[in-house]
Amino acid sequence: MTESGFCCAGCAYVFRLVQEHGLDGYYRIKDEITAPADAAVFQPRDYAWLEAAQQEGETVSGKIPGLTLDVQGISCAGCVWLIERIFQQQPGARDIFVNAQFGSMRLRWQRGEFSAADFARKLQTFGYLAGPAGENVAEPQSRGLVKRIGLCTAFAMNVMLFTLPAYFGMERSFEYARLFGLLSLVFGTLSLLVGGSFFLNRAWRSLREKTLHIDLPIALGIAGAYAGSLYGWFAGQERFLYFDFVSAFILLMLVGRWAQVAAVERNQRRLLQLQPRPQAVKLADGKSVPPESLLGHETMFIASGNILPVEARLETAKAVFSLASINGEAEPRVFSAGQRVPSGAVNVGREDVQLVALQTWGESLLAQLTAPTETPSWRDVFLEKILRGYLAGILLVAVLAGVGWWLATRDALRTWAVVTATLVVSCPCAIGLAFPLADEMATVAARRRGVFVRNGDLWPKLGGVRKIVFDKTGTLTLETPQLQNPGALHALSVDERAALLALVRDQSHPVSRCLGETLLATAGGNALSGEVRETIGFGVELDGWSLGRSGWRDDAPASAETVFAYEGRVLARFRFTEAVRADARAEVAALRANGFEVRILSGDAQSKVETLATALGLPYAHALSEMSPQEKAAWFDDYGATDALMLGDGANDSLAFDRALCRGTPVVHRGVLERKADFYYLGGGIGGIRALFEINAVRRRTQRVILVFSILYNLLAVGLAVAGRMNPLVAAALMPVNSLLTLAIVTGGMRRVFRIGKG
Repeated sequence: MTESGFCCAGCAYVFRLVQEHGLDGYYRIKDEITAPADAAVFQPRDYAWLEAAQQEGETVSGKIPGLTLDVQGISCAGCVWLIERIFQQQPGARDIFVNAQFGSMRLRWQRGEFSAADFARKLQTFGYLAGPAGENVAEPQSRGLVKRIGLCTAFAMNVMLFTLPAYFGMERSFEYARLFGLLSLVFGTLSLLVGGSFFLNRAWRSLREKTLHIDLPIALGIAGAYAGSLYGWFAGQERFLYFDFVSAFILLMLVGRWAQVAAVERNQRRLLQLQPRPQAVKLADGKSVPPESLLGHETMFIASGNILPVEARLETAKAVFSLASINGEAEPRVFSAGQRVPSGAVNVGREDVQLVALQTWGESLLAQLTAPTETPSWRDVFLEKILRGYLAGILLVAVLAGVGWWLATRDALRTWAVVTATLVVSCPCAIGLAFPLADEMATVAARRRGVFVRNGDLWPKLGGVRKIVFDKTGTLTLETPQLQNPGALHALSVDERAALLALVRDQSHPVSRCLGETLLATAGGNALSGEVRETIGFGVELDGWSLGRSGWRDDAPASAETVFAYEGRVLARFRFTEAVRADARAEVAALRANGFEVRILSGDAQSKVETLATALGLPYAHALSEMSPQEKAAWFDDYGATDALMLGDGANDSLAFDRALCRGTPVVHRGVLERKADFYYLGGGIGGIRALFEINAVRRRTQRVILVFSILYNLLAVGLAVAGRMNPLVAAALMPVNSLLTLAIVTGGMRRVFRIGKG
């Protein structure tokens, strides 16, 4: 927490904006737990693509102009309400529809009055990022499951309706008995086709790939029960009829799977479907082209805050670029005309810079680092052992029971009844319902700690992690430096603050961003008007006001301080330091105490990495510096990636990400690693990393309890089936009781995960 009571400057700024715009109703609607805002609310962002899209949308005459956009940051109904109210406050706004499930919005406006770019910038200040709509927006899997659940609920209720009379003594001679049986068959078959096919298809695909999947035992139970019931209906053998079991079991399994899928999708929706990577590049003829269309030796202009997509030669006299995302250097670097600027560098100066491309997009380092890679499928050894044991045990018992009953009775119908009952009552609820529910509760608990799980197979992966590998810049440290003497800022007058805000506003330089964030979060106010001029490598100035190197526009002796002055008179001296995340030392120590090997792989200078290692209590041998992206990847190849968790935030970590067992990132706005990460986390600390492992430990213990209970249940239920004492009534009663008890165990066992990290 900061002195303001907020976790970061972004949250303090958004809270102030909500109050100033009369939108405090948001706090009555929003979820109890929401992710914190971060520095993205302050950072300049290029919306030229949106201006072009609006112009194109307004070219169609006789039609109300409109656009569909992706939006990042929606997490609850409060977000939808807030976005709608912000839109309604814009000049020329007509109507808006926000789809929280797809993470998109459709807006329409009055031609000539509305600015989509201004609306997007306003949204950004509240913590929501607008992006181009994905070309093909696929229906979320959870939505498809909801449809199946709705239909299967209706089918199951009808099966129960037409089956219950038989349980209450309806004779076969009753004139509607055959009709009731036929309707049970019809609705049971519909349950199989609509809901059961979800599990049968997935199980079949896993068998074709020669792997065991969690859906295999579920599919086996469904297929066995339905096949026996179908035979029983045609043969007129009521003891084979399990249509009520089939429909109810399919419904329960679908609900369990939906709970698991929906939790992951909620986290994925916080990211734009299509992140603008390097933005469109403006060429000398004024046209803007995507990076993929760049040819060698073309002259281009890179705006402030934008990424240079390919290696290029600088034509502007001087320019300042940040290389943090490609080599880990925290300090921006000044380039002079004629020098080569590497692909992936970010223009942090105020003005556009002119360069000549020296390569095509396909040849660039950034293209190689951001190229999508196919992540190998993860095999959960623990779950595979359970599946093998379960399947082998049930099939062996069913076969032995069938052989025994055939030898004892020579009655084929009786033997098949026992085999079918054995397969039916060996309910895999622990795997099909309880395991997904435990994963879903773990995902929700992690979200409350600010960690958002993107891939459902993260949880089993965490059990294999032994090494935790951190990047340095932006991961163990914050993206912007920390102001060491905030008192110097607070001592400025209102007019001086307005002048300083004008000098640092819309700047990408780390020092300017730090001062701008602090000013906006603590006081707000209006910036002084006028044209800000930048002298590359020295500072910025406006009508006598200046901010820059000591001794540049003042008589002070040269020092490492940044000086704010008016007509040469020093008003404030600011000192900055690279800010280590607040809880980094304590969390690294706790991770090491829990048996994890902690490493740092950084592209930054050796002295800075060793200083950080000392601050965190790590031996120098575990903190490697000046590493290229290829060297980071090679380290994983040499020292074992099969048990490593990689935490990084820049393009220089991308190749290492591809090697690691599982991956996490603290930054969600660069459009580089978010799509590769298994999880991402927000806020100023790294405490969520340890919380993930603690939550997973509770999840694993709960799963073991569920398995013990499941084994005891199956011993009882299968024992009754093998003894020939299992009929449809007993099966229908045991299955829901078993499911309810299993859910109670999961809920009780997982409740403690919501206390992790508190107190």
